[in-house]
Amino acid sequence: MKASILAMALSTIMVQCVLSFQLRVGRRALQESHFQKANSPIGYIFGTSSRLFSSSSKVDKKRVVFLGTPDVAASTLKRLHEESQKESSPYEIVSVITQPPRRRKRQGKLEPSPVGKVAEELGIPVLHPEKAKDPEFLDDLQNNVKPDLCITAAYGQYLPKRFLATPTFGTVNIHPSLLPRWRGASPVQRSLEAGDNPVGVTVLFTVSKMDAGPIISQKEEMIDENDTATKVLPYLFNVGTDLLIEALPDLVEGKITMETATDQDQEAVVNADMIDSSEAEFRPWEESARAMHNRLRGFSMWPGAFLYLQVGDTEATKYKILETRVLPDTMDLTDAVVPGPQKKDGLRLVCHDGSVLEINRLQPATKKPVDALSFVNGLQGRTVRWIKTPELVET
Repeated sequence: MKASILAMALSTIMVQCVLSFQLRVGRRALQESHFQKANSPIGYIFGTSSRLFSSSSKVDKKRVVFLGTPDVAASTLKRLHEESQKESSPYEIVSVITQPPRRRKRQGKLEPSPVGKVAEELGIPVLHPEKAKDPEFLDDLQNNVKPDLCITAAYGQYLPKRFLATPTFGTVNIHPSLLPRWRGASPVQRSLEAGDNPVGVTVLFTVSKMDAGPIISQKEEMIDENDTATKVLPYLFNVGTDLLIEALPDLVEGKITMETATDQDQEAVVNADMIDSSEAEFRPWEESARAMHNRLRGFSMWPGAFLYLQVGDTEATKYKILETRVLPDTMDLTDAVVPGPQKKDGLRLVCHDGSVLEINRLQPATKKPVDALSFVNGLQGRTVRWIKTPELVET
């Protein structure tokens, strides 16, 4: 009897040891699997999600993948996720695709994009391929993520045909212009530079040709003549997000398709070319006050605007122009830059056509920004003149 009891006890202990060993091995294998995925070229980030490429256990919700990178896209992601959490939502965001982590400072650590940070906070799995055409990434998208719809908002990479063929209901994009006007990389900047009012935003299907897909919805917005890209860009993305949220139920149910959306007028296409830093220079000897003011509005985020000024008999210095206003009156042509008659007035810059640009804030090279009054107080009676680009003078 005692021998039988002892044998049973030993048997129980052996079973427990085997189960404990199997559990440790299983946990280790799972951890190693996650580590390998996290360091793969595709770059998974698991966040707090308990199930890869899914954020909801509810059935019949369509699988949406969001692609974006900067802050304006991060705001859109937050709102789409908030909508997806509602009981009545017909979709769930199962994955986010963004640009790979970058170093913000020369010696700094790698940091995720604004969209990547938000996705981690929300517990949404993240993919960040170096290139959207990477075969491993496209295999994963097709075989594991299996999106019903993809949404892009300032993602920053070209999407190949294989990508566009993957989601059941296609890929849609928020584009901050009134397409077909301003297709391309810098729509808000170019529209403000051109003095457009109204501006606007378009939600459209993505096709291989940049910003050329059928239009789902579009909205015009009037703005102030002094509004800059820094203000207008996020505003238009917010409006575009509203339009997208309104259209999403019909998109994921297949009621809005490439065939039912509105084709763009090819005769009205205007391209929004990438901005070059050389465009930032004010040229009052050949440009109007309005042209320079509008370019500063468009280039407020980058590269800004600059002008060469000569103070007294010193060598001409490059000044960054930070804030301007177009005055209603004209003045006789002069290269002198003078303060207005009132203490609160800015500096008066007269252009070749007599139009007047008021400079309210500026920044000397290697120094801090100053308002016009502070700049005038520092002149100590010296005169100020605008100077042509030194290279142009020399030639």
